Amino acid sequence: MAFNIATWNINSVRLRADLICKLLKNGEIDVLCLQECKSPVEKIPLDVFSEIGFSHMVARGQKGYNGVAIISKFPLLEKSAIDFAGLGHARHIAAQLENGVTIHNFYVPAGGDEPDRQKNEKFDQKLKYLAEMKDYFSRNVPEKSILVGDLNIAPLPEDVWDHKKMAKIVSHTQIEIDHLDAVQGVGNWVDVTRKDIPAEKLYSWWSYRAKDWSTSDRGRRLDHIWASADIAPHTGGSRILREVRSWEKPSDHVPVLATIDL
Repeated sequence: MAFNIATWNINSVRLRADLICKLLKNGEIDVLCLQECKSPVEKIPLDVFSEIGFSHMVARGQKGYNGVAIISKFPLLEKSAIDFAGLGHARHIAAQLENGVTIHNFYVPAGGDEPDRQKNEKFDQKLKYLAEMKDYFSRNVPEKSILVGDLNIAPLPEDVWDHKKMAKIVSHTQIEIDHLDAVQGVGNWVDVTRKDIPAEKLYSWWSYRAKDWSTSDRGRRLDHIWASADIAPHTGGSRILREVRSWEKPSDHVPVLATIDL
């Protein structure tokens, strides 16, 4: 069974339901993982998505903040929803497809502006969240699994517009990269996007503050698709839909896609 999976920080699932439908109607995606839904689960417009063939959903929501959802053409069995770091936030949901593939959808805390865990509680929470992710996957080494989401870290020099200028900016500091590398290492996760596109500059987020985001192109690759080592050889076709950033009233993130062929 081959299927295409996408991850997208939508920055309000209800405000941008029309953009989700526009994306899904092109027929390229079978499973869509959303972050920052900013909605209680019961108010996510599943009826709208069902009309275009996406009638299956697992989700965790909050009014106005956070929130994660997986919507799918295929049946989903909810597996877990873990409150890493005990923040009380809706930042993780996991589900299993009928072919046995488990999908973890994460929205890692952004971490605020100051990369100092003593001065900035949000940054401390981010590092604690990542540490608990590492502990979880060290106890539960993934098999036949995909991890996706807005991980709010751009780990490689090619994942930011300027490595030197970004080195002290939250999302590209060494301590964040080390924490993310630890999560990836204990789970033997493979970065599918970089497996397929190893060298070139890649971004999935551009700030709303930029007057002309495309020309200035000061992006970051914050959104990721990982595969467990056993199925990583069966993944490919990675792409980032940069053009979505130019749609009307867009999210500041764009969808990241990959194909899983088992």
